[in-house]
Amino acid sequence: MFLKLNHKFLHGCKLNLFAIGLYLILSLNNQTHANISLMPDNSETITYGKDIYLQECASCHGKNLAGQANWRERDDKGYMPAPPHDKNGHTWHHSDHNLFLMTKYGIEKIIGKKYPNNMPAYEDMLSDYEIIAVLSYIKSTWPSYIQIQHDQINTRSNPE
Repeated sequence: MFLKLNHKFLHGCKLNLFAIGLYLILSLNNQTHANISLMPDNSETITYGKDIYLQECASCHGKNLAGQANWRERDDKGYMPAPPHDKNGHTWHHSDHNLFLMTKYGIEKIIGKKYPNNMPAYEDMLSDYEIIAVLSYIKSTWPSYIQIQHDQINTRSNPE
């Protein structure tokens, strides 16, 4: 009887641990989604983000955010050149949350299939705050009318 009770008790504990684990994962995902908000008006964050951008991103996207030539066409190896992050690119067409996910995890992980590109995932290289700082710096360089449009995209993608 002790073994049967022990087995039932352990089985119950496993189910409870599974439920708690699932709850924590879902909560963390929702919390991460809710906390992704760029800070284009925070001068300290922008300065920090610019420094990181110049170290990690400028070699491909350009120190002035202009991107690589012919960024809309695949190169001879089948890769897409780095797009501009200024007003001429499409960075501002994506919500804060999607920009964060693409930067942290890489495009292929987000879309779930192969996509020839040279953009690394920064999950193991930059902290969440560093990614947000870089994206905040980028947004801070956009004209106000683009920033307003981007804010509207964020509102539509996260109507909470």
